Amino acid sequence: MSNTNNTSESQGSQQSSRKSRKSQDSQESRKTHNSQEAQESRRPRPMEVLREARAQLAELTGMTAESVSSFEQTEEGWALEVEVLELERVPDTMSLMASYLVQLDPEGQLTGYRRVRRYERGRADARGGR
Repeated sequence: MSNTNNTSESQGSQQSSRKSRKSQDSQESRKTHNSQEAQESRRPRPMEVLREARAQLAELTGMTAESVSSFEQTEEGWALEVEVLELERVPDTMSLMASYLVQLDPEGQLTGYRRVRRYERGRADARGGR
């Protein structure tokens, strides 16, 4: 017949093991919390903003964002001008392009966009460099 009573040694060992697990869980929880705070407080890097802005605009409009022609950090977050292929034609120089002004919050999430101009891909801009 086996002894099913817990000895004081085994009880102490179990309590020590529980305390150790709680301590580890608490440390992991603090690390995760600190990591989340660091990510939330960190401003995204410019390249992260550019990539995310292009992806968000493409998802919203269904059009391919080809390039970013201007980019700046503002008091409200970020402002970009993104060149988009609106209508593909043959030859390619006749394709219809558009510039969109894209606004993002400080974390890089799109807050608004609007088309500011349309043009044929192969035409020089007559508006003085804009």
